[in-house]
Amino acid sequence: MYFLGIGIILLILWYAEIAPVAGWAWYVVFSPFALAVVWWWWADMTGYSKRKAVKRENAKKKARIEKSREAMGIPKRKR
Repeated sequence: MYFLGIGIILLILWYAEIAPVAGWAWYVVFSPFALAVVWWWWADMTGYSKRKAVKRENAKKKARIEKSREAMGIPKRKR
């Protein structure tokens, strides 16, 4: 996502002809977009995206369970 943000900023600077980006070659300005594509491909191929999504879902589930326990007056488990 950072590559995409950097690419958009560079593209705006290049289009508005703001120095020093205005003098750069087009492939330098568009390279963050290519890096973003490579990053997304790698993240999907290695399962990184799925692991992060599952981790977020598990954290939300745990928080929801703890909130329900507190609402019912059940103390936290000690492990």
